[in-house]
Amino acid sequence: SEEDMYRDEEEIEREKMLLCETNSSGYKLSVSPEMDIMEYCRKEWRGDTPAAKRMRKGYEAVAQKFASIRRIRGDNYCAFRATLFQALSQATQLPRWLQSEDFTMLPENLLSKYDWIKQWQLKQKPGKKMGEISDEIKEYLILLRKKWKNISEIKDPLEKQEACDKLFKNEEEEYSLYEALKFLMLNTAIELYNADKSGRRVPVFSWLLFARDTSSNPCQLMHNHLNHIGHSGGLEQVEMFLLAYALQYTIQVYRLYKYSTDEFITLYPNDPEEDWPVVTLITEDDRHYNIPVRMCQETML
Repeated sequence: SEEDMYRDEEEIEREKMLLCETNSSGYKLSVSPEMDIMEYCRKEWRGDTPAAKRMRKGYEAVAQKFASIRRIRGDNYCAFRATLFQALSQATQLPRWLQSEDFTMLPENLLSKYDWIKQWQLKQKPGKKMGEISDEIKEYLILLRKKWKNISEIKDPLEKQEACDKLFKNEEEEYSLYEALKFLMLNTAIELYNADKSGRRVPVFSWLLFARDTSSNPCQLMHNHLNHIGHSGGLEQVEMFLLAYALQYTIQVYRLYKYSTDEFITLYPNDPEEDWPVVTLITEDDRHYNIPVRMCQETML
């Protein structure tokens, strides 16, 4: 393909391997078992090209903080998968926004104000009208709250990790949670858009989000971006900010190809609220995300 002209054979082969990675039952692993981070780096980046050298330096920097890496399944949900897995792995309580009584009424409330939301598309159910599937979205939101609550109440770290691993091996539940996240992003986008139109202060990324020709308002954002996430595209940079705001989490990303620049460690949002929890991801190209695990003892102290 045209895109392949800009990628070497090793990179294309690595991506194929990631997409084909399966466990013994043939199910594609959503989150692979952990592996020593430098061992992973040596296996993936053996060459002497400038890009390989930069990646190795980047991984060495990450290894100062984290001991291991877990590979994330490489479909168009990988940003959701990496972020949600990290958030649940370290959850100790239910976030305030998940405790709201109105939380599960979001689909009904939004649909009563914005008729265009009927064009919302669910994964594997394109073409169904929102009036028919608002109950399904509600179920997904209830599932998100239930899973977050159950996992956050587990005190033993090993047991908590096992619960997360189990959840991300249940394909139906996993994709239901991503649909819930997409809908929360739409709700957040509508709130930010309305706040800006009424003269209230909004974060800078919100201007950038609605400055795009393809998303000058929430309706266009839904049609041209959110409806495609998981189908034909992943999250763009500006949408990583939107995800962070929807979850009220700071997403810290080691962007390895940006090693030795100011953008090597990027925060979404870059001016986070102090009380927002932080999750950490790794990317080599801003398209696919993996997760670092086992924070080094010195770092923890």
